[in-house]
Amino acid sequence: MNRIEQRFAALRREGKKGLIVYIGAGDPDLDATRELALAFDRAGVDILELGVPFSDPLADGLVNQLAAQRGLASGTTPAGVLETVAAIRRESQIPVVLYLYYNLMHRMGVERFVQRAREAGVDGLLVLDLPPDENEGYEEAMRGAGLCPIYLVAPTTPEARIATIARRASGFIYYISREGVTGMRDQLADNIGTMTTRIRAHTDLPIAIGFGISTPEQARTVATLGDAVVVGSAVVHRIGQLGRSPELVPAVTGFVRTLVEAVKSV
Repeated sequence: MNRIEQRFAALRREGKKGLIVYIGAGDPDLDATRELALAFDRAGVDILELGVPFSDPLADGLVNQLAAQRGLASGTTPAGVLETVAAIRRESQIPVVLYLYYNLMHRMGVERFVQRAREAGVDGLLVLDLPPDENEGYEEAMRGAGLCPIYLVAPTTPEARIATIARRASGFIYYISREGVTGMRDQLADNIGTMTTRIRAHTDLPIAIGFGISTPEQARTVATLGDAVVVGSAVVHRIGQLGRSPELVPAVTGFVRTLVEAVKSV
């Protein structure tokens, strides 16, 4: 088992739910990304999801688009993100998933990218625009490297497609609880419970629920419906507000700690 599988196995033994936090790598710079990752680990975050900045992040709303722009402006590259993961690994064993677009992996070469990710200490990849039926060579490379290919299920995903995704994924299934792009929302979708039940009919993998979860109260509610909660834009928004302020790491980690407490209270 890699770190993702180990973490979910430990959560299951403890009867606890997991918290996955997304941030844009390189926002405001890669040193801050490393410091935030280590602080999140100490705060009790279960899995860190790092967005690799890309010029056309089509699955992302404004908050995460701006984070990608800031990451690119700070000079962040895929190679730089991998170096940062390696630096995190020298001090932490927090499971790390890279959230990226296929173009970035394709440019380096799929097998080479996967191998370099493994060497850096990455545990899984979530390639937003790579459908499971168009990923020739990708899953084989991931299996060979011991990494988890993470796939998305949406509210509009047909039953047969859910079954296909469930067969091919490992680590966890990422259920995006709203149609559209990432972003903060005032209210949760009302069909999360129904959809997680549908997904569970096809897999024993943990189900992580994300998109639109913005407050500790929402995180607590969603934790009752799945195995883990993913919070991104609400954290990224605070990073964007604080930028290079000396208060960046303590202030953002303080908010993240309220999410950890909410999820762990279920």
